[in-house]
Amino acid sequence: MKHLAIAASCLAVLFATPSSAQNDPVVIRADLTKTTGDMKPVWAWFGYDEPNYTYMKDGKKLLSELAALSPVPVYVRAHNLLTTGDGTAALKWGSTNAYTEDAQGNPVYNWRITDSIFDTYVQRGMKPLAQFGFMPEALSSKPQPYRHYWKPGNPYNEIYTGWAYPPNDYKKWGALVYEWVKHCVARYGKKEVESWYWELWNEPNISYWKGTVQEFCKLYDYTADAVKRALPTARLGGPDATGPSWDVAAKFLKTFIQHCTSDTNYVTGKIGTPLDFIAFHAKGAPRVVDGHVRMGISNQLRDISDGFKLVASIAAVKNLPIVIGESDPEGCAACGMATNPENAYRNGTMYSSYTAASFARKYLLADHFGVNFLGAVSWSFEFENQPWFYGFRDLATNGVDKPVLNVFRMFGMMKGKRVAVTGNRMMPLMSIRDSGVRKPATDIGGLAASNKKSATMMVWNYHDDDLAGQPEQVQVVMEGVSAKKVTVTQYVVDKHHSNSYEVWKQMGSPQQPTPEQIAQLEKAGQLEQASVERNVVVQDGKLTVPITIERQGVVLLKVEW
Repeated sequence: MKHLAIAASCLAVLFATPSSAQNDPVVIRADLTKTTGDMKPVWAWFGYDEPNYTYMKDGKKLLSELAALSPVPVYVRAHNLLTTGDGTAALKWGSTNAYTEDAQGNPVYNWRITDSIFDTYVQRGMKPLAQFGFMPEALSSKPQPYRHYWKPGNPYNEIYTGWAYPPNDYKKWGALVYEWVKHCVARYGKKEVESWYWELWNEPNISYWKGTVQEFCKLYDYTADAVKRALPTARLGGPDATGPSWDVAAKFLKTFIQHCTSDTNYVTGKIGTPLDFIAFHAKGAPRVVDGHVRMGISNQLRDISDGFKLVASIAAVKNLPIVIGESDPEGCAACGMATNPENAYRNGTMYSSYTAASFARKYLLADHFGVNFLGAVSWSFEFENQPWFYGFRDLATNGVDKPVLNVFRMFGMMKGKRVAVTGNRMMPLMSIRDSGVRKPATDIGGLAASNKKSATMMVWNYHDDDLAGQPEQVQVVMEGVSAKKVTVTQYVVDKHHSNSYEVWKQMGSPQQPTPEQIAQLEKAGQLEQASVERNVVVQDGKLTVPITIERQGVVLLKVEW
């Protein structure tokens, strides 16, 4: 009977229509006796285009903060780890000069910059999701022009230069892969490198790859052969195609999986190629409507849903881990709101509440399709020496944390097992996937977890439209609490808490803040503990906590006994 009750609860989350009108009392319930799965840290994955930011001042600071907020090692994915150049950082660009050739065409390997990047991760207990990409200039079949100088507002296709082409020699490419993995094993140790994930390229179904799908499969075969020769226990996957809700992306993903499972390997001549995990991307689609930003959370959730469904439908791979290699509200981290006004959501709490609401649904979609969901990479880092709060998709600006980073700090406190959550104003999974949050009522939802001595509940008040609204009074109910008295701590991200952006605006939006102002902004960028109540009485296993939550606000309740 217990299993039937849990199944009924899950169906309610998927399909039920919220019964409450907008003005009715809002109630969110978590039943600690009904576990739905592990509270896997799928959120503890981050990525960015510009690898040379890694070891710069603010890059190191942010990586230290990401490492500190997570109870498990954080995985980091970066582009341009094999791109040719002098290591100068620029928007949507980076380089390591790992591979060049001498006058006779012999390979010259230089791991100085790649080591600096991976050293920065490993020193903080982080792990690379190490990307083989992009094509070194000396190996590109069409190298010129190679270096691009894109800036926000320019056509996006300017970035696709010589680094995007297939190699002029697949064996030399394989040798490069082999030497890099072998070097990493020598530098960091076999056990450490075994804990990493390796992948080939990025979004090869669009202009990031200027070859055919079969040429990409050939490149993957040479890559896999080299990786496994250097370290047979290494984990390699792909293809990191764009969102599977695109027909062209779904077709690419299917072709790649078919090649790895049943086609002839270009290197070995045998059937199949090692594939240890599957990766694809998922993006939302914000736009400006009637003078305000309207998010497209349903676009991102459909990408995830279609990707999970596709993997689950193929028997040979349905149990493989899945990494959503980029999982974001839209597609261009380096496009600021000055040139792309639809990205104005990024500085404030719209980004925070979207992150809370979307990650909760990622868990539910994985449950629904029964897939092995490993991680979702937030393609959001930081940009060195850029204007304050320029509206990049980043976690911090000039070393000051944005509100969205505090949602990840909240996730870092959630441990144990996920438990069933229901709410009379929480949008059902399939409704928000198909239609977003466009009705007058907001999505007031929750994600909860519990272990032997504590429970946590994240509550958000999300709407696709970035418009002002009245705060909501919410009754948070936890059932099945195994204690008579508890301590309840409340953390808040909203206009008045954990919000450096609002403090910066109150200062007059200075582009050259004083040291005193910077110190104030850094403090405002931390997660704020709004209240703590000790010896709160639990009646018959039920704890009721009233909270007030602003529109686009996020609250975390931590209950300890």
